[in-house]
Amino acid sequence: MRLFRAMSRIKMWYRASSIVAASPRREARIYGRVIAVGILASMVGGCAGSNFNAQTASAAKVETTLPAPSITDISREQADYRIGPLDKLTVTVFGVSDLTTNGQVDGAGNFSMPLIGQIPAMGSTTNELAHKIEAALAGRYLQNPQVSVTVTEAVGQLVTVEGSVNKPGQYPIVGRTTLIRVVAIAGGTSDLASLREAIVFRTVGGQRLVARYNIKDIRGARAEDPEIFGNDLVVIGESAGRKLFKDILSVAPLAGIFYQISK
Repeated sequence: MRLFRAMSRIKMWYRASSIVAASPRREARIYGRVIAVGILASMVGGCAGSNFNAQTASAAKVETTLPAPSITDISREQADYRIGPLDKLTVTVFGVSDLTTNGQVDGAGNFSMPLIGQIPAMGSTTNELAHKIEAALAGRYLQNPQVSVTVTEAVGQLVTVEGSVNKPGQYPIVGRTTLIRVVAIAGGTSDLASLREAIVFRTVGGQRLVARYNIKDIRGARAEDPEIFGNDLVVIGESAGRKLFKDILSVAPLAGIFYQISK
């Protein structure tokens, strides 16, 4: 069906762009070439179609919407994350609630704690910073302190955007970010994008989840713009019809279709 529509478009283009009206026989010959090119393009493009199928998505649990990840989820995904300036941390000292601290790493990379004051945090993992705090508290203030550090908001959190966008890659998440904003950061959707197929992968509670969103509906205020979090993977699908039409145009000169009729 898509092939038929694409060939029909080319036939109309040919009629509108020909300098001299073609005879029925010549037009039939040209249209025959269109059909040949369409078959060739479909072979080049393969069996293009939606890449996402909820029935065969065995690597992730399919959801209609995705829940927000917990702090534990974020920490698990960022076990090797290096703390940076302006990151927000929660430091828990077990058994001493007065020392539990919620704060932000300053511009110089230091974090302030009760009793021990500023401690270098930039460049450390959460485990490394926890050990630094334990060492600073041990002996002088506490016997065998047990400390846990969690990154509650990381300036360095990344979201990966790939598929039919103009600038695929990894981008930092700062504050609240939505799907439309992330796509815009990645240069917007490409000419071949399927706006009905925006796939978001997320890990929540140790389980890989996936949901499909419709960018066209979001832009038209018919659907909510979902929030995107660090470690999310956003994949913008490809329109099979647009790709097929592009394939036809790319191979058409090989069949000698697009030329001016001068005889």
